[in-house]
Amino acid sequence: MVKVLIADDLSPRAADKFCEWGVLAEHKVGLKPEALIEAIGDYDGLAVRSATKVTPTVLEAGKRLKVVGRAGIGVDNIDVAAATQRGICVMNTPFGNSITTAEHTIAMLLAMARQIPLADRSTQAGKWEKNRFMGVELYGKTLGIVGCGNIGSIVADRAQGLKMKVLAFDPFLSEERARDLGVERVELDELFERADFITLHTPLTDQTRGLINAANIAKMKAGVRLINCARGDLVVEEDLRAALASGRVAAAAIDVFAVEPARQNVLFGLDNLVATPHLGAATAEAQENVAVQIAEQMAAFLLQGAVANAINMPSVTAEEAPKLSPYIRLARLLGSFAGQLTDTAVQAVHLEYEGHVAGLNTRPLTAVALEGLLHPLVDSVNMVNAPVIARERNIEVRDTRTDRAGDYQTLIRLTVRTERYTRDVAGTLFAGQHPRLVQVKGIKLEGELGRYMLYVTNQDRPGHIGRLGSLLGGAGINIASFHLGRASAGGDAIALIETDQLVSEDVLAKVRALPSVAQARALSF
Repeated sequence: MVKVLIADDLSPRAADKFCEWGVLAEHKVGLKPEALIEAIGDYDGLAVRSATKVTPTVLEAGKRLKVVGRAGIGVDNIDVAAATQRGICVMNTPFGNSITTAEHTIAMLLAMARQIPLADRSTQAGKWEKNRFMGVELYGKTLGIVGCGNIGSIVADRAQGLKMKVLAFDPFLSEERARDLGVERVELDELFERADFITLHTPLTDQTRGLINAANIAKMKAGVRLINCARGDLVVEEDLRAALASGRVAAAAIDVFAVEPARQNVLFGLDNLVATPHLGAATAEAQENVAVQIAEQMAAFLLQGAVANAINMPSVTAEEAPKLSPYIRLARLLGSFAGQLTDTAVQAVHLEYEGHVAGLNTRPLTAVALEGLLHPLVDSVNMVNAPVIARERNIEVRDTRTDRAGDYQTLIRLTVRTERYTRDVAGTLFAGQHPRLVQVKGIKLEGELGRYMLYVTNQDRPGHIGRLGSLLGGAGINIASFHLGRASAGGDAIALIETDQLVSEDVLAKVRALPSVAQARALSF
């Protein structure tokens, strides 16, 4: 039975959802690293929030592990690179807590503008310091949003309800989308120069790490106010403290920190700081949403092959999965066929999709074709890590699509360029379901790929087929099917033979010794 370990405190609805799918979910919350490493080998999936650290050692111990699911957005606690190398899918839930996080951002905005936390502490201490806590209005002020995706766009909508002017910087924000949101799209430096308030909603990448630093703070308006409910490492905390202490930054509202739990932090102790313990997604509604969502995603992946919100592989919706399934088998077979015939370093791979298949989601097909190609050459390769392995080996991968059908209504052609030659193989689906080879090295032939195959290239000469059949019969090898193709009479020819068992090296040596034979390979699928 498919088993999933829930290692963090998720809503009970997650286990219920796994059960509905027929997946056994076991709660083992708060495991020490050593205990997690010892336990993980029994599970196909691991569901976490932010507490459990999914390290390379944990991933290596997960011999059955196929997917790690994060109930939330950030995957800082998961070593995605190590998971990808091991062919483990990593997925998150980017939409389940968007509203909650956006609402927390607005709450932090208001609390900072009106100094509510400090005023609360003063008032409850018996003081009445009405003149001390002079706030600022949000009405008419300019809010700069860095990262205008799911959460940032909701923040923009709420800020407009407060009659703020909204600027947005996001490399992926189109002018049309900006108009729909009612925001002004600007470059980052312009946002820094014009905004009265700045809120961060960008993912943590090599480009965004340390985005709020001394150099960028110097570009901002004097007295700017900052909010970070995204990732702690977006801010250089020492630089922000200096700016808060000098008054260059009038106030900051911080929900996330570089090191969490943040029991100590360089920012703590400042009166103009509002701090919360990573509460962006901390509502009952959000926690139930992300728990149910990650359970559904993981179950669909493990049982149906559907891929939603994956960090390290192409997405395949539940609706797409059954349509793609026969094409995935075809792409894997084509890749495996080419890979088993490749004995020199691969330099480039080209996938061509023609006809019906060109209108489908071809990214997973390219990934699975690479898996098949690399499998004879690389241990533990699958569609998750195949593209990464190809990049590491400097293999150029490209694909092209054309909806124009040629000889077949649907066709996939895989071309492999190595140090010594270029070889192509093409296939289609018979009756929309059954993979069939239709071309090898430009030579047309039609045949199914069975469990064991013998591939022979030769010069087209009389008597060759009889000699080959007699040799196999004499060796006690039964022929299940025999497929032939030739470039021209007397030219290059191919025989693709399905056998009941794998042809041994001794028999292959005899086949290669036949007159006119150029190559003979035993293949298995």
